Amino acid sequence: MIKNWLLKAENDIATANDLYKSKHYDWCLFIWHLAIEKALKAKISSLKKEYLYTHKLVKLAELAEFPINKKVLEQLREITSYNIEARYDDYKLSFYKKATKEYTSKWVIICEDIFKIIIKTI
Repeated sequence: MIKNWLLKAENDIATANDLYKSKHYDWCLFIWHLAIEKALKAKISSLKKEYLYTHKLVKLAELAEFPINKKVLEQLREITSYNIEARYDDYKLSFYKKATKEYTSKWVIICEDIFKIIIKTI
């Protein structure tokens, strides 16, 4: 199960990188959210715990015993907001406008860092 989650997460990262290159910044961030979610679920599985059926990264991080200081807490909350799949069109439009190249570039680096930290703990 752990390998499965990590393989899916790595595939998501490759997809996110392709979306970034093609300037689909909103979808790039959405896919990064999924990659981090899957990494956390891999960590939860490694602890022999059952993961939650949720997209809320803070809840998953707590279950994964991922160290959360105030900065990481805020980062995970922001990344959770990228889960746009079931959102209303007005939210999707505002997120699309928010996801500029500069904003996305900054948050891709943050997502990469969080992902690497999670992977090191598995």
